[in-house]
Amino acid sequence: MLHDPGSYTPPLKIDEINLEESEKTVLRRLGEEIAKIASSPLQKEKTHLWTNLNDLKSIRPMVWINEIPWHEMNVNDELTIRTKNLWAREFEQKLRREIYQWNHMRADMVVNNFLECPLAIHSTDFGLIEDVDVVKTDENSEIYSRHFKVQIQEPEDIDKIKMPVISHDVKTTEVVYSTMKEIFKDIIPIKKVAQKHIWFTPWDYLIRWWGIEEAMLDLVLRPDMVNAAVERMVEAWAVELDRFIAMNLLSLDNNNTRIGSGGYGYTDSLPGEKYDPDHIRPYNMWGCSNAQIFAQVSPEMHWEFALKHEMRWLEKWGLTYYGCCEPLDNKIGILQKIPNLRKISVSPWAKLDTIINEVGNKYVLSIKPSPAIFSGQDWDPGYARKYLKETMIKTRGICHVEFIMKDISTVSYHPQRLWEWEKLAMEIVG
Repeated sequence: MLHDPGSYTPPLKIDEINLEESEKTVLRRLGEEIAKIASSPLQKEKTHLWTNLNDLKSIRPMVWINEIPWHEMNVNDELTIRTKNLWAREFEQKLRREIYQWNHMRADMVVNNFLECPLAIHSTDFGLIEDVDVVKTDENSEIYSRHFKVQIQEPEDIDKIKMPVISHDVKTTEVVYSTMKEIFKDIIPIKKVAQKHIWFTPWDYLIRWWGIEEAMLDLVLRPDMVNAAVERMVEAWAVELDRFIAMNLLSLDNNNTRIGSGGYGYTDSLPGEKYDPDHIRPYNMWGCSNAQIFAQVSPEMHWEFALKHEMRWLEKWGLTYYGCCEPLDNKIGILQKIPNLRKISVSPWAKLDTIINEVGNKYVLSIKPSPAIFSGQDWDPGYARKYLKETMIKTRGICHVEFIMKDISTVSYHPQRLWEWEKLAMEIVG
């Protein structure tokens, strides 16, 4: 995701990167580890399996872990940062986390045989910045409780949502790219990457400005105002996308890019026949959407105040993924209106049996086991194994399945729990 429309991120501007030789040595050694991992035959094997899954020819269920509580995971200083330069520290962190995950809980992850240099793209966002009160239970965690202060109360407040402006700082991109080329020469190639998969989810951000209770009441009390607000959000994202296209700032995501709230985007269905490698278009890529706050909203209202508007976005892409944490077992009917739908999120709160009966083998089921099993003092691998085995039995020979362990707020500072889950999950799907 390029940005969080609910906040403001200043544009990245780097005139030069001055690193000590010791910092370069740290990064080179990590680059060597990535290159070694990327050369493993497992990478081609995993890529083949993900491609077959997403092309509805699955060989077995796939498994992937993300949204990890990294502040609880450091063992034997494997995640300890040793560089001092800000750019180097951020890049070192990325490399260390990738290596750590491969070593301890790789599941079906894929590691590139190159390092990405993201283009220095910036969006001015959507004009409104969330105003929140924060309560933390762990100062080291990025997960915390937030109380959003209402900023959209009357129809005229919808105009506070502004159309974003996109820019690309070519100089910053070149500084970073040349630095990476110099550090990793003869170790691993460097590849410039523009905007890949876009996390499009109007309600995730609209609710932060509207208020949860207020928005749910207004679905009934002020439906015209709600529709107008959602439509303006969709318009803001559409304006941003049009600028990406005009500035040639899109990159393919049918690779080890995360799609929606699920797994990788590998597929032979993309980029499709209308493909110009020098100018990527949305129809060469994956799209996604969700309306998590609509967990208890009826299918009719979900269509009226979410999916009807989201269709304007979803129709632009080659393939699409729908859903996140909201249970969708009673909404398969409206989801089938999405012409290019390929994957559906199955949250821990969804009725799996209903979805299996409704979907069969028409879409990939992106099943999300509950991460709550890792919290608290008692970790029960037997319970985790039982859930996975029962799900396998229900879906085997019927559905195309990926198990995505995500939203992991805590492992109670026992990272080995996640390692153990990965091993038992891979044992079961294998």
